[in-house]
Order: sequence, then C-alpha cells, then structure tokens
Amino acid sequence: MIENITSINSSINNAVWGTFGIALLFAAGLIMTIVNKGFQFTHFIYWIKKTIGAIFKDKKITAHTGKDNKAISQFQSLCTALAATIGTGNIVGVATAIIAGGPGAIFWMWVMAIFGMMTNYSENVLGIYFRRKGMNGEWRGGAMYYLKDGFGAYKFMKYPGIILAILFSVFCLLASFGIGNMSQVNSIAGNMESAFNIPTWVTGIALIIIASIVILGGLKRVASVTEKLVPVMAIIYIIGALIIFFANITSVPAVFAAIFKGAFSVKSATGGIVGYGIQKAITMGFKRGAFSNEAGLGSSVMVHSSSNVKEPVRQGMWGIFEVFADTIIVCSLTAFVILSTGVVDLETGMMISQNAGSGLVGEAFATIFGSFGPKFIAIAILLFAFSTVLGWSHYGATAWQYLFGEKTQVIYKVIFVVIIYFGCTMSLDLAWDISDTFNGLMMIPNLIGVIALCPLVSKITKNYVDRKIHKKDVEPMISKFAEYQVDEKELEAEE
Repeated sequence: MIENITSINSSINNAVWGTFGIALLFAAGLIMTIVNKGFQFTHFIYWIKKTIGAIFKDKKITAHTGKDNKAISQFQSLCTALAATIGTGNIVGVATAIIAGGPGAIFWMWVMAIFGMMTNYSENVLGIYFRRKGMNGEWRGGAMYYLKDGFGAYKFMKYPGIILAILFSVFCLLASFGIGNMSQVNSIAGNMESAFNIPTWVTGIALIIIASIVILGGLKRVASVTEKLVPVMAIIYIIGALIIFFANITSVPAVFAAIFKGAFSVKSATGGIVGYGIQKAITMGFKRGAFSNEAGLGSSVMVHSSSNVKEPVRQGMWGIFEVFADTIIVCSLTAFVILSTGVVDLETGMMISQNAGSGLVGEAFATIFGSFGPKFIAIAILLFAFSTVLGWSHYGATAWQYLFGEKTQVIYKVIFVVIIYFGCTMSLDLAWDISDTFNGLMMIPNLIGVIALCPLVSKITKNYVDRKIHKKDVEPMISKFAEYQVDEKELEAEE
C-alpha cells in the first residue's frame, strides 16, 4: 500500500515539477517583475524602509488590534507567514538541494527567490484587494478569492474561475497535511530521536498537546505565539550560522566559485543537449526554493490578507521581505555552512559526508560547535518546523472554510492535530514526496490567476508609486468589494 502511494505521488510530483511547472513558476516571477518595472530592485530602499526598517519606528505596524477586532497586525501577519515559510526547507531542504543538484542548486534557489519576491508581492496585493470578512469578523483572503472574483470577472471566465478556486482550496487543504504538517513533524521527531533519544511516539503526543492549545485558539492566538517565536528562533539560528561563516570566512571565494560553476555545469551534456547535471541543479534549486519561501504557491497570502493594513501595496512589500529574509538570508546561510565546512568537495561538487538532510547540516555545525552541533540543529528544526505547523494550520483552515463553511472549521483543526502523530512516525521519503506533490498542485491554479491578473497588480502598484513615492495628485484605487470600502483619508492615515 505504502509503495503504491509513493509511486503515485512520485508520478504526480514529476509531472507538476517537470518542465511545465518550473517554466510556469519562473514565468510568473519574470512577468510580475516586468509589469511592475522591477519594483524589488528599483524601490529596494523604499520597501526595506517600509518593512523591517519601520518596525521600531511605526507603532501601527506592531500594534495589536482590540479584542473585538479579528484582524492581526502587519508584524503578526509577517511573523505568521514567516512561521510557515521558515521551516525544514531552510535546513533540510537546502541540504537536499545540494545533495541532489550540487552547489549549483543554490544559484537557482537565488534566481527563484529574486523573481519570487514579485510573485509573493503580487499575491499579497491581490489578497488584500479581493479579501472578505468572515462571519466571526476575521479577514478571509487568498488565491481562491482572486481566482473567483478577479480571474472569474474576465469574459467567459466565471465558471473556470470558480473551478480553479475550488481546485486551489482542495490542493491547499491536502498540502496543509503534507508541507504544513507531516513533513515538518516528521523532521522534528527524527531529530529528537537521533539527538536526544526521544521516541517518535513521545514527540508525537507532546506536539499534539501543544498544537491543540494554540491552533484551537484561532488565528489571533496563533499570531500571538508566532510573533514571539519567529524572531527568537530566526535570530538564534542566524547567529549560529554567522559564527561558522566568520570562522570559515576564507572559504567564501571557493564557496561562491562552486555555486556558480555548478549552476552552469554540463557534466552529462551530449550534442548540445543540456546535461543531467545542470538539469538536476535547476530542478532541485527551484523545488527546494519553492518549498522554502512558498512564493508562487498562494499560501502565505492567506495570512497576509488577515492584516489590518488597507493599502494592498503595503502588504505586498511585506511579501517581498518575507522571501528576502527566508531564502536570500536564512537559506543562503545554511548553504554556506554546508559548503564551507568540508562536507562537500567544492572542486567536484561531490558529497564527502554520508549524512543527508538535517544530519548533513548537523555535521557541518559540529565542525565548530562539536557534539553540540547536531543538538543545536535538532532544537532549531523543532522551533522552525513547529512554527510552520502553526502557520499552515491557518492556511488549511482558510481553505476548509471556503469549501465547507466557517461553522465546520473545528473539524479540520481536530483532523490537523491528530495527523501530527502519524506524521511523526511515518516514512520521511513519503512525507517529503507528498509535500512536493501538493506544493506543485497548489501552484498551478494560483499562478494562472496571478499571471492573468497582472494588469490589475500593475495598475495598483503604479497608483501607489505615483501617490506615495512620486507625490502626484492621484486618486487611490479602491477595491469595489463592499467588505473592503475605505476612503482616501484612511489610506493617508495608514502611511
């Protein structure tokens, strides 16, 4: 039975992550970069200033909403989104990419991230523009809404939009059990067993108890936990990686040389056909990059849409920063740790270590931290992966309520929590295969919507740039949806 499931998942996985899937992911990022005039480059200082640079200056960004207001702050939405994206992909995923695709996979991970910034930006802009308020007062937004109300508004696209919205919701629901649950807790359980000799079933029970307390408390409780957990876990991991970076700083030229050399190697090239080496590097770089920052999947937009922000572009810029922090900073540090500590032959790109996944990163950390290295990674994965579980519980709940209504959400949350136990004790390969499969299936309807709605994203972006950056006397673009009626004074106050 397990073998049949693995075979089916592998077939679907290869299909969605083949040439079509990678081309669609790359095309979306490139198109959104072009139509928005390279916003992530041309306005780099501006979006840095309005995101991470504003956290300590603008109290409105971190201010919590009142008890009766179900919206969450911009900072909470970022932390919840980062909680879902900064997970095992930043440790296990990077290691897997290097093992399968060599150092060159990191280059393609960067490429995916650079263009993925604008894909994530566009998702968030559309998420805010098309969001709705649910029965309990929480904002509801995501690909299902801009597929139905945005893509579906085009001529003859009403029913295709409805179908794509339903398909996305189904894939998201299933993905929440894979990328957002089983693969995460499986890594936690495996590392707790290898580092501290804690049986996987004990880890499973402990995680169920903790997750129940947080997840059943709703989005505001999840956001309250993640805004405290994410900054601490990210800072601790980054400090540990930076210690290794400076200890091996003389290896920087060799590491970059291996990355760029491996990115364009053609080890198996024959008669002008791109060889297996570069194909593997590109595929693994894109797959693991997407698993890490999730740009293009349409996932993090569901929590970004719950923010109390009113300007779509403001939340879009948080989407850019999310990808930047996740891949360009955290994943790059993990890659440097692996490539600079002797577990990979930089000349050939071949693996020297026999370890895989988190074991490879733990071995790399052990070169500086000794026996504490693997334990450090086990703790990091515990924090990273569990925060991802919390973030994805909201994504799955959003998809569930879209399909079955808000009153039945508790059913999903109970199922989600119970599955944690099975994720802790199942095969690691099956957990990752399921994750990659539903990642790809989510991506397809979402990117169809994002690409189709690129003219709208471009108009909203231009309107914001003209008003806020170039100080032109231009009227703001206001969403036509009743639940999202704001006036110009509200938008001005937000700034």
